[in-house]
Amino acid sequence: MKKNLFFYLFAVLCTVSLFTSCSDNDEPAVTVPVSANVAGNYKGALNVTLKMETGDVPAGNVPAQLVSVTDAGENMVDLKISNFSFSGMQLGDIEVSGCRLTDAGNGKYTFTATSSMDVTGLLSAGIKANGVFENETLTLDLDIDDVKLMGSPVPYTVKVTYSGTKLSGTESSEAKILSFVFDKEVAAVDSLVVGDVVINEESKTITFMVADTAKAEYLTALVPTIEVSEKATVTPASGVAQDFSNGKTVTYTVTAENGTTVEYVASISGNASFYDFESWSYGSTMYPEEQDCPILNGWACCNDAVLLIKKMGILGGITYEGEYPVRPSIDDVHAGEKALLLESVDTKGGNIFGTPVPKVTAATAFLGTFNAFGALGGDPMATTSFGVMYDKQPLKVTGFYKYTPGAEFYNANGELQAGVTDKCSLSAVLYEVSSEDETLNGGNIYTSGKIVAKAVFTNDKAVESYAPFELNLEYVKDYDSSKLYKFAVIFSASADGASYNAAVGSKLLIDDVTIINK
Repeated sequence: MKKNLFFYLFAVLCTVSLFTSCSDNDEPAVTVPVSANVAGNYKGALNVTLKMETGDVPAGNVPAQLVSVTDAGENMVDLKISNFSFSGMQLGDIEVSGCRLTDAGNGKYTFTATSSMDVTGLLSAGIKANGVFENETLTLDLDIDDVKLMGSPVPYTVKVTYSGTKLSGTESSEAKILSFVFDKEVAAVDSLVVGDVVINEESKTITFMVADTAKAEYLTALVPTIEVSEKATVTPASGVAQDFSNGKTVTYTVTAENGTTVEYVASISGNASFYDFESWSYGSTMYPEEQDCPILNGWACCNDAVLLIKKMGILGGITYEGEYPVRPSIDDVHAGEKALLLESVDTKGGNIFGTPVPKVTAATAFLGTFNAFGALGGDPMATTSFGVMYDKQPLKVTGFYKYTPGAEFYNANGELQAGVTDKCSLSAVLYEVSSEDETLNGGNIYTSGKIVAKAVFTNDKAVESYAPFELNLEYVKDYDSSKLYKFAVIFSASADGASYNAAVGSKLLIDDVTIINK
């Protein structure tokens, strides 16, 4: 018979009075100082075994089970196994009432109990208990035999053993999970976990995101490192691999020093893409000989436009030898070794063969592609093709940013605008396409009728320390997984830079960005 039948049986046993009373015996009456010697709370290990003809089968264990012993009168105690649970099942309290103690000498007290269980039409069983109090410890054996389920005998007996130590009463009752992290230095598979783990104390849940590339087989052995309250313990233990694949949950039981238990349920809340901006390269497809142009791997940016000005500006009387607007920050990061730095730069203004060159080139990085030659046709918006093909439903984009608006703001005509303050822009847009070739650009990325969802955040105030941001996409159309979509995340140090309105030196730092999908 399957082992889970026992769990069902035991759950029923625990919902009714397990013992009517402990058995009397013929030993002489001896007054036992119950309160001084045995009454109190005990904490120890409880194990359940199914004893079958083919051998013993472990059926569960609780490493820190609490048992309460109370004075029930002269030479009598009541026992209660509180909040008994194992294998993720809450089975309630087991009560053993009216147990008569026998003084075995040298501070040792014993008791025995027999009873029976008979739930009409469901199950019946015989129950035997033996217990010993000695030297501040309690050992207890429960034998449940002659078990019949709906009138049919089951081919095993149930053995419950317990050994616990008496608590002093000063032990801590705190049972919390303080931190729950996945360290890729512990296990390579843990690098699939992205962003921060969320511990919700109110709901006693632990949730985390995994990379959107993570397959189910990769999620069968994630290894959390767990910190709990001082002197508390946790089961399963910290550093033990767990299977979180295919929506599975893992229940963690925290046991305080005094035996108080709290359960947390851990699970994957969704998948995400994480960008820490650590991966950069240098070069240019336009000018292969150039080896100093920063390339943010996986992202597009406006650096090629500035490289074009550096190379061809002389034809319009423009000389620019300054920094590229998009480059790695190595001395100002939120985490890791690098962050994304966007700084709007003074590219002098003018034109090359009739194509306008802005006074200020706004620093912009985005998911999509950038074509510096697109502006040569007279439309500066044609340089940006926003968005990459996306087969998931994005919910929000989170990360950290710092911002300093530049001091001198210029309009598209290169005229200084006194009193105008630049602002940064952080945005996300999901839009529908009929093919991979279709795209939105700087002229319609926020206004097109193809937009399904978007979120835009702007700020014209200085942010001196890394602050969190959260772009929650607002859906204006229903998401349909059978359709084709592109998704763009756009960061700009100058919000109106696409129209050539920006301030010199506006500086935006971005780090640790996460795209969270449904």
